[in-house]
Amino acid sequence: MNQKEFKKLLLNLQKGKISLRETLVQLKNFPYLDLGFAKFDTHRSLRQNFPEVILGKGKSIEQLEKIIGKIDKIEKNFLVTKLASEPARKILERFPHLRYFKEGQILAKKMPKNKKGLILVLSAGTSDIPVAEEAVTTAEVLGNKVVKVYDVGVAGIHRLFDHLKVIQKAKVLIVVAGMEGALPAVVGGLARTPVIALPTSVGYGANLKGIAAFLTMLNSCSPNVATVNIDNGFGAGYLASLINQR
Repeated sequence: MNQKEFKKLLLNLQKGKISLRETLVQLKNFPYLDLGFAKFDTHRSLRQNFPEVILGKGKSIEQLEKIIGKIDKIEKNFLVTKLASEPARKILERFPHLRYFKEGQILAKKMPKNKKGLILVLSAGTSDIPVAEEAVTTAEVLGNKVVKVYDVGVAGIHRLFDHLKVIQKAKVLIVVAGMEGALPAVVGGLARTPVIALPTSVGYGANLKGIAAFLTMLNSCSPNVATVNIDNGFGAGYLASLINQR
């Protein structure tokens, strides 16, 4: 229940359109829902306009089904991230109305039809696409218009320059790269809006599972570049949404 829905509920109570008992039923899960193994924050929508996001990795199918079963009844939309294909398939058997985005490993309730602003997601290489897709799907489910440009890394920098128009047009950019992680600094020098650098664990030995790219991005000389954690496509997509919709 977000702020708009909460206000509507209180106005309906004030106008006598619903009873006090009905209002209490809708508010009974505030401020959190205790499932024993998890305490789901039901106030998150009221505070931040989107429900608590569920990390699928590390949870059993039984745990996920119990959480989803509760959140599905009280929220119009929600996200489950880092969810592999096999557990997703089993969850969809019980909740067939949900949508699974395989490449980004995200489960969502619905995809909004009306999208706002423009977020541009760039990937340095094809191997970075799964992390990029997590960012893309997160941003789209949160109601943002997203444009994708993949495989434009610095090893073939001429490929990037064909997209200068959309780079200049975007309200916020997410730049995804592994290896040495140089692309965000280059894009930052071309863009006039915030650039979210998203390092991936893609790379050879000295890449150190993304640490090399992460440190490169932290040391970017482009002042409009800020960095999120390694492989954190969800975090990049969520942050981009906050910037885009302000």
